[in-house]
Amino acid sequence: MNTEEAARAFKALGDENRLRIARIVAERGDVCACRLLDELDMTQPTLSHHMKLLRDCGVVKARKEGRWMHYSLNREVAGALATLLEELG
Repeated sequence: MNTEEAARAFKALGDENRLRIARIVAERGDVCACRLLDELDMTQPTLSHHMKLLRDCGVVKARKEGRWMHYSLNREVAGALATLLEELG
C-alpha cells in the first residue's frame, strides 16, 4: 500500500460514522447492509454513501446477495494500515 492509498483510507476512517461501520464489519465478519441499518442511526442512502467511500479506498469488500449488499473487512488493507501505524509509533 503506497502513501496515497493509505492517506485515502485514513481519511475515510476519519469520519466517526465510517469508523463505527468499519468496527462493526471487523467484529462481525460478513454483514448485510440491512443489519447495519438496524444498528446505525442513518438512512439507507446515507449508509450507501459511507459504504461507497469505504469500498473505494479498499477498507471494505462488498458482494451482492439477492437485493442486499454484504460487506466484509478487507483484512489485507487493515493489516497494511496497522503496520503503517506501528512503524510510526
